[in-house]
Amino acid sequence: MDLLKIEEVAKRTGLTKRAIRYYEDFGLISAPERTQGGIRLYSEENIEKINKILLVKEVLGFSLAELQQYMEFQSLIEQQKSEYRTSEDREARKLKLFEISQVLHKEKTMIDMKIKRMEQFKDELTETEKRVQKALDQLQE
Repeated sequence: MDLLKIEEVAKRTGLTKRAIRYYEDFGLISAPERTQGGIRLYSEENIEKINKILLVKEVLGFSLAELQQYMEFQSLIEQQKSEYRTSEDREARKLKLFEISQVLHKEKTMIDMKIKRMEQFKDELTETEKRVQKALDQLQE
């Protein structure tokens, strides 16, 4: 497994080294392995996680706090799925599925709230655009 230094990760993700360290400090990504000299070494899994965070941030416009909550939800879902797969007890499996369902509902609610805010902002922009166009039309008369 090839491990990459922070400079290489920055090039591959488009983030600055400072942003990558901040994501680590904020808990969005786990602390990478380090050399004896303290140099951070990142795996492909680390890069995939960073890219997923960037995608969620870009597509959904999440703040860092929302990103942190989203990533915690994702970790919880993965943990619950793993425990579900290894459990033989039907009631325990049912409970795990219920917990996964609750986490998914929370994620969807958070996304729905974000979409609602985006739609409100879009409506405001549309109204402003109409007023600007009306002013342009009046000036052309």
